[in-house]
Amino acid sequence: MTTKLLRLVAAAFFLTSARLLHAAIAPAENLLPADTLAFFTVPDCAALRAASQTSPQMMFWNDPAMKPFHDKLVAKFNERMIAPLEQDLGAKVADFLDLPQGQFTLAVTANGSNGHDDVPPGLLLLVDAKDKSDLLKTNLAGLAKKWAAAGRALRTEKIHGLAFTVVPLDSNDFAGIFPKRAPVQELGKEPKPDKPGAIYFTQFESLLVAGNSPLAVESVAAHLTGGGTPAIADDATFAADRLAQFRDTPLYYGWFNARLLISQLLAAPDESSEPAAPSVFPKFDAKAFLAPTGLSHLKSASFAVRETHAGSAVTLHLTAPEAERAGLLKILALTPKDAGIPAFVPADAVKFSRARLDGQQTWAELQKMVAVINPDWMTGLNSAIDVANAFAKSKNPGFDLRTQLFGNLGDDLISYQKPVTGDTLAALSSPPTLFLVGAANPDQFIEAVKTLAAMSATQDAKTEPREFLGRKIHTVALRSGVNPATGTAQTSPLYLSASGGYVAISSTAAVIEEYLRSAESQAKPLRENAGLADASEQLGGTGGGLFGFENQRETMRVTFKAFKNASAANATLKLFPPAFRDWLDFTLLPDYGQVQKYFYLSVFGGRADDAGLTLKVFTPRPPTLN
Repeated sequence: MTTKLLRLVAAAFFLTSARLLHAAIAPAENLLPADTLAFFTVPDCAALRAASQTSPQMMFWNDPAMKPFHDKLVAKFNERMIAPLEQDLGAKVADFLDLPQGQFTLAVTANGSNGHDDVPPGLLLLVDAKDKSDLLKTNLAGLAKKWAAAGRALRTEKIHGLAFTVVPLDSNDFAGIFPKRAPVQELGKEPKPDKPGAIYFTQFESLLVAGNSPLAVESVAAHLTGGGTPAIADDATFAADRLAQFRDTPLYYGWFNARLLISQLLAAPDESSEPAAPSVFPKFDAKAFLAPTGLSHLKSASFAVRETHAGSAVTLHLTAPEAERAGLLKILALTPKDAGIPAFVPADAVKFSRARLDGQQTWAELQKMVAVINPDWMTGLNSAIDVANAFAKSKNPGFDLRTQLFGNLGDDLISYQKPVTGDTLAALSSPPTLFLVGAANPDQFIEAVKTLAAMSATQDAKTEPREFLGRKIHTVALRSGVNPATGTAQTSPLYLSASGGYVAISSTAAVIEEYLRSAESQAKPLRENAGLADASEQLGGTGGGLFGFENQRETMRVTFKAFKNASAANATLKLFPPAFRDWLDFTLLPDYGQVQKYFYLSVFGGRADDAGLTLKVFTPRPPTLN
C-alpha cells in the first residue's frame, strides 16, 4: 500500500514538474532574432489584465455613465475593423482574445534586407497561452480547416524541426483594414509585380509563433528547439537597456534598435553611380540628415510602463553616449539644474513646464545643423536676419537681431496655463497661458520681438507701453490670418513685459498683470498643492533640468466641454481622421461630475547622464479611488 502511494506521489510530482517546465517559455528578447528592428512585449498578459481592471483609466472607460459613448465607439470599431479582419481570417476574434496568458509580443525584423532592396520587413507575433494551450491548439486547427475549405492552398514547412503551417495571401486580404499600396514604377521600366505574401504559424508547447516569412520565424524556432542562433538579448546595446530600463519586469515595454536601422540608412548606395529615374520630388538623403542632426549616434530608444497602487509610471529612454552627442541630442541633453516650480506660479495653474534649455547653445547647434544639411537654407536664414536688421536700423541704428534676440537667450524656459474662462469653443481652445523666457537683457529681447512683429503686421505707432506696478507692458500686434468677411489681414495682440530676469509673454493681459504682482501676492503657490511633492519624488526630484505638471482633473473638464460643444454645434473635429469622426459621438459623454473622480494629476521630468536621455511620467492614483 505504501509502495503504491509513493508511486502515485512520484508520478504526480513528475507530471506537475513536466507541466511547469513546458510552461517556462523564454522571454521575448531571448527568442527574437539579432536583426530585430523593434519590438513590443507584454511579459505577462494575466498580470496586465489584473492591473488594468483596477486602473483609473479602465474604471473610467467601464463606468456606467460612459456606456452610451463606449457602446457606440466599440460598435463602430467592430464594424470597421473587426468584421473585415474576421472575414479574411475566417474566424471570430473573440475566440482568441482570452488566449494570451503569458507573453504577447509583436516584432519587426530586418528579414535579411540591407535596407535598400525590395525585401519587406519581417513581422513576428508570439503569444503564450500557458494553461489554455489546448484551446489554442483547437482554435488553430479550426482556423486551418476553414482556410483550406475556403480554397487556400495550405502547406506544411519544417523549420528547425517545427511544422509550420503556411497560408498564402493575396492582394485582397486585409484590404478592408489596410490601404492597398500603390505600385511604384520607374520611368522606362515595367512595374515590379507584388510578391505574394504568406503567414507562417506553429504552436510550440503553449506558444503561438506567427510571421510573414520563413526567415522571420526561423530564429524563434531555433531558440525554441535549443539552437544557438544569436538573439536580440545578445546585443550589447539591448543588454545595457534591459539592465537599466526593464530589470524589474514592467507591465509592458518596447525597444527600438536605432543603431541597426541607422547603419542601414547610412549604407545607402551612391546615387551618382546608380542614377534613378527623374522625379519632381526631392530625394531624402539620410547621410546628409542623420550626421548633422546627431541622430547617427543614437543607439536605441525604449519605453516601459509600470503600475503600482501608488500610480502608473512611464519611462522613455534614448541611448546616446555623452561623448558622441551632437545636434538634436546635444540640445535635448538639458543642463542638470533645478526645474522646480517657482513661488510665483499660482496654485490654480492647471499646467506647468520648465526646461533649463541653454538658448545660446541651442541657437549655435541649430545653425550648425542647417549649414550642413543645406547651405542654401543657412544663406536664406542669414539673409532674413539681415533684412530684419536693415528694417530696424531705420529707427534704431544700433539694432542687431543676433545680439538682441539670440545673444540674450538664457537657460530657463517656463510656461503655465490658467483655468479656462467661458464655455465657447474659442475660449476652451485658447486657455490663458504665460510664457517666461530667461534673458540677460529682457528689454533688448522685447525690442527684438517688436521688430520682427512689425515686419509681418502693421503696428499702431500711437500705442505706448503701459505702466503697471513700475513695469512696462508692451502690446504687439501679430498677424493671425485673414478676416473672411472683409478679406483683409487681421491681427491679435501679444503682451510682453520684463521682470525678474524673464521676458513674460502672453496673449492675455490679465495673466501678465498677475505675474507682475506676484511678488506682493500672499496667495498659495502651486508648489504647495497637495500630492505634488510626493509625485515629484517618484521622478527622482526636479533637478534634472526638465519638469512639468498637469492638473488632469481640470484639463479633462475642459476637454469634455470642448468636445461636447463641438459635437453639439456640428463642428468638424479636425483632430481626428475623417474615417473615424462618425465613431466619436461626444454628445453621448456624461456630465463630467459623474466621472471626474477617475482623474487627478500628472508630473513629468527629464534628465541626461553619461548613457543617454531619460523622460519619466508619473500619474498618481486619484485619492478618491483609494
